[in-house]
Amino acid sequence: MLLRIDPESADPLFAQLAAALRAQIANGDLREGDRLPAARDVASGLGVNLHTVLHAYQELRDEGLVDLRRGRGAVVTAQAQAAEQLQRDIAELGQRARRLGMSPATAAGLLRAAM
Repeated sequence: MLLRIDPESADPLFAQLAAALRAQIANGDLREGDRLPAARDVASGLGVNLHTVLHAYQELRDEGLVDLRRGRGAVVTAQAQAAEQLQRDIAELGQRARRLGMSPATAAGLLRAAM
């Protein structure tokens, strides 16, 4: 699993890490039952603090995408399948908005209003 963060980004490192994992779940690269790498391994590999990785994992847990269990680690939940389907739906919506000549800001605003 390839995870990248940009230390120069204005986005917090934990948010970048959570976004990268969320994208892998939405793209189907991570599926229900898959284990995320141990937080210590990710922290060591990226050169970040262990708590940064744990914060990202907790954010994904709060969203229902992973289950955190002591001794078992972080495991992708069944919600991953829903996220993958939603990603496809959003891609189709984006294509339709482009065909209609709608700006990304307008399309995003409509989606936010619908939520």
